[in-house]
Amino acid sequence: MDIDIAGPSRPSAIHLEAFMLRARRLVMALSALALAAGTGAATAGPVHANTNANTGAGSDARQRGFADCPSLAELPEGADPAKWRCEAMTATGHLSLGRVEVPIDRPLAITFAEGTVDGEFRQVFGAMAATPLRVRGTPLSITPRYGGYSDFESDDERRGELDLTFRISGPGVPRGCSIGTDAAPVHLVLKETDPPRVVSPDPLVVAFGVADNRFAAPGTSGCGRLGPVLDRVLRLPAPAGANGIDLDARVAMRSYGGEE
Repeated sequence: MDIDIAGPSRPSAIHLEAFMLRARRLVMALSALALAAGTGAATAGPVHANTNANTGAGSDARQRGFADCPSLAELPEGADPAKWRCEAMTATGHLSLGRVEVPIDRPLAITFAEGTVDGEFRQVFGAMAATPLRVRGTPLSITPRYGGYSDFESDDERRGELDLTFRISGPGVPRGCSIGTDAAPVHLVLKETDPPRVVSPDPLVVAFGVADNRFAAPGTSGCGRLGPVLDRVLRLPAPAGANGIDLDARVAMRSYGGEE
């Protein structure tokens, strides 16, 4: 059957051609970077982020406050609201993944609840928001995302643990392209770099520093034919010691006591 694309279907064909052109340009740009990385050209050093990152979900992180706190109904059965509190953290800092060095200059936000039930410490995760981090020299952005596990109970060894994935976006990049997956996320063990200090007593706000410079970063996943090119450009997978995240964090705390 002949299909006439001269009528209403023509815009779709034009859009498809434009998409394919962007995809080809992306492959060519990344291939050039990969070639430079392999031959030791000037661009073979760390790729730095553009400080004018695109606005994204984390751009209003400072204003979200306690909006993403778990509700009372989401607390464990038997939880006494007076013994539970919501913690809303915002953090800026620096991220290294393979050969990419990315300043986190717009805050990422993490919200969770913690308390006790029958004397046992418990936690309920709320939400995470982060701004896409634009990688200078490429059309790519990397967005940190919650990877399904967190433990913010501090001890003498670490400040907390957090699983993340890093979504890769750009023209022609498949929607599911990422570093780490929900099934195999990047696991962070955050150690204290600056001790806690009280910024505000009411509401209680505490500031501190954390870092993990020992985690491994896997190769890309869900990137289709771009996967091998992206891995070469980003130098992934990268072993433990070749990656890092440093965060200056602020945590505001609010009790569930008094809520109905």
